[in-house]
Amino acid sequence: MKNPGMAIGMALVTLLAVAVPAFAQNEGRGQAVVTVLPKHDGELPPSVAEQDFAVKVNGKKARVTDWKPFKAPGDKIEFVILIDGSARSSLGRQITEIAAFVRGLPPNIKAGIAYMENGRAVFAAPLSADHESVLANLHLSGGSFGTSASPYFCLTDLAKNWPSRDPSARREVLMITNGVDPYQVQYDSGDPYMQAATKDAARAGLVVYAIYWETQGRIDRGAGDNNAGQNLLAEVAQATGGKSFYQGSGNPVSFEGYFEELLRRFKNQYELGFMVPMNGKAEVEDLKLKLHAPGTEISTPQQVLVVPGAAK
Repeated sequence: MKNPGMAIGMALVTLLAVAVPAFAQNEGRGQAVVTVLPKHDGELPPSVAEQDFAVKVNGKKARVTDWKPFKAPGDKIEFVILIDGSARSSLGRQITEIAAFVRGLPPNIKAGIAYMENGRAVFAAPLSADHESVLANLHLSGGSFGTSASPYFCLTDLAKNWPSRDPSARREVLMITNGVDPYQVQYDSGDPYMQAATKDAARAGLVVYAIYWETQGRIDRGAGDNNAGQNLLAEVAQATGGKSFYQGSGNPVSFEGYFEELLRRFKNQYELGFMVPMNGKAEVEDLKLKLHAPGTEISTPQQVLVVPGAAK
């Protein structure tokens, strides 16, 4: 060939033309719900821009494709209250507060009531924006010891059988339970049922909150077991970008303060979209987000589903 330099140049162009699409095809996309709150009550959350944070997935730097607050009119939430079937009549004092909270939810929130029964999330009231119809089915749980099996079985069942296919709605869950896993009573951060429930929640895009509620009666567990339940609930909540509420020992006198914080969190959530190099099929991956926004408290999922494909 008379011009070997031209031949090398053409070969490089050809290689780049092949390599760039191949790299693009090996990118995966993910989404997460991030809560940004002011650290002091009464203050407005600051404006947060993309340059204020860095995102890594499994230690790899991710490319941010979307960052925006959830705002009306397109802001939709699907919210399920998941009540422990073993709570028995001890929860009766809080039923009125739960009803008042659901009744006061804004119209953009569809609510549903489900009970933990034999390892399943059994809906007494389906998701609906008609909050009065939801409350018509609110009742005390059956109260039989062991009815809920493991609360993490029930969370997995809810995640795998979420009663909606609306991709534009945030999915938020409030668990009311002591969090004790009867199959792994002592605290273990590697509890397989808790870990499985956390991954299933991540696959379904759930943000999980929990109110610790110690059941009352002669067959209740000891303080050590209940402390283990609190720790497991905290791990699930942190991994999904939610929060676990408890006051140390004993049951809270009121849920009202927790409900107020829940609504505050719903109103200060952002949609994070990102792309990251990946190989293979969809997987739940570790997510780390660093935010430079002084005076804020941030809750972000520690696990998130990454799927093959281009950014939306």
